[in-house]
Amino acid sequence: MGELLMQAADADAILKRRLRLVMAAEAGPDLLALEIDKRLTTIAASRARVSWRKRPDLLRDLEILRAAIVEDLAEAAPAMGLERLIGWFDLFRGLATRVKDQKGELADAFETAASDLWRIAEDAVRTDESTVGVLADAVARQPLEYARWIGAGGDDLTADLAKRLLGRLDTASNARGMRTVVRRLADRAGDLDLWLSMTTPEERGSPDFAAVMAKRLLIADRIPEARQALEAALKPSAGNRRWTFGRSPQAGPPVLTPAWEATSIDLLEAEGRKDEAQDLRWAMFERDLSALVLRAYLARLPDFDDVEALDRALAHAAAYADFETALGFLMDWPAHREAAALVERRIREVRAPLPLKADWAARLGQKYPDAAERLLAAP
Repeated sequence: MGELLMQAADADAILKRRLRLVMAAEAGPDLLALEIDKRLTTIAASRARVSWRKRPDLLRDLEILRAAIVEDLAEAAPAMGLERLIGWFDLFRGLATRVKDQKGELADAFETAASDLWRIAEDAVRTDESTVGVLADAVARQPLEYARWIGAGGDDLTADLAKRLLGRLDTASNARGMRTVVRRLADRAGDLDLWLSMTTPEERGSPDFAAVMAKRLLIADRIPEARQALEAALKPSAGNRRWTFGRSPQAGPPVLTPAWEATSIDLLEAEGRKDEAQDLRWAMFERDLSALVLRAYLARLPDFDDVEALDRALAHAAAYADFETALGFLMDWPAHREAAALVERRIREVRAPLPLKADWAARLGQKYPDAAERLLAAP
């Protein structure tokens, strides 16, 4: 029966290889591993360019090979499966130089398979500790690529496996890509100190990155260090300077970001400075008309105080300099009575088309038809 199938597949080389792998799998893991090794060697040794027309066949071939490793070999022999799957991932660098892949389909195929790699590695390490070294050697060979696959693997890369890999890698290596590998493994392992040690001065000067650092330190209840992380972004640096033209820095305070400010509030709360946190929330609302910030502000007020504060917030919104931002906030809160009054009073301030004009008018139309008409008639 097998010979008949092979003869029928003579016109399709890829199908023929698939049938050979299926029959090898039925014979046992040793024979299957041998067939997989042959194909891996053949692909790795090839130097032929792969055109966009031939790319689908290559991707199909790679998927068949991956499936044989993951679904057949690794199920029967995890360590043998991991070794061949590492060999499969080792193909990427060579293929990337000779495959015309403008759509990124080749890279996507390997990223999609990353979860298989870490899942099988977990099974293999459980039965054979030495496989950690094999995997660590693979990471060291292609740190740039594995940095991407670590990220793509998600939760299939467990904290325990990440710790084991870090124990086998040179975490002080300056090889290109290795810092990213170590950082991502430290992140998965929950090793905050190692993760922090991988940050650069430029990153620590970035308000957004400083917020990420501070959040992690707050979760670890390392409040003074969180304060230091946030304040580092207040010092002039390449990560927070103002730019005006070309590469000329503008004098003045650093440009902070919503993430930095939000983390500052979390830090003030953790430090017990709740009144200051509330003051910062209100200042941010006054500046941006952020509904999220206002809701957080109101939620922390005693009963009845929140009603008075909301009236004050709506009055501030109605007087906000930018008409569209003000109207958008009042419509979304929702505060349609105040929105209708804003339209009646300030519609002449409209200087550009309002993308949501029709939607806002429809929502106002039932109770405030005059305001809806005036809004629709605006430019």
